[in-house]
Amino acid sequence: MLKASVLYPNTPGCKFDLAYYRDTHMPAAAKLLGGAISGYQIDSGVGGGAPGQPAPYVCMGHFIAESVPAFMNAFGPHVPALMADLPNFTDTQPTIQFSEIVKG
Repeated sequence: MLKASVLYPNTPGCKFDLAYYRDTHMPAAAKLLGGAISGYQIDSGVGGGAPGQPAPYVCMGHFIAESVPAFMNAFGPHVPALMADLPNFTDTQPTIQFSEIVKG
């Protein structure tokens, strides 16, 4: 199994509308990806490694898929629409990471 993670860096002064991301962006992305994903998860950053330290990422969105090709075949055609929605909830540039789910 594969996890495709979209990581939003917690840069000083960045804007992130978690309600919009949770209620609008991610459900729309999941609908566009359809059967290529088996689910998604949203993590909201609350802290870093030391007390009082900010989280490195303000938010992370994760999609579960069978493989990188399966995810990319579904994701690729919708990149322009998903990227066009970014200004509606953030001004930070996301990074994507693919991970193999070893246990879970």
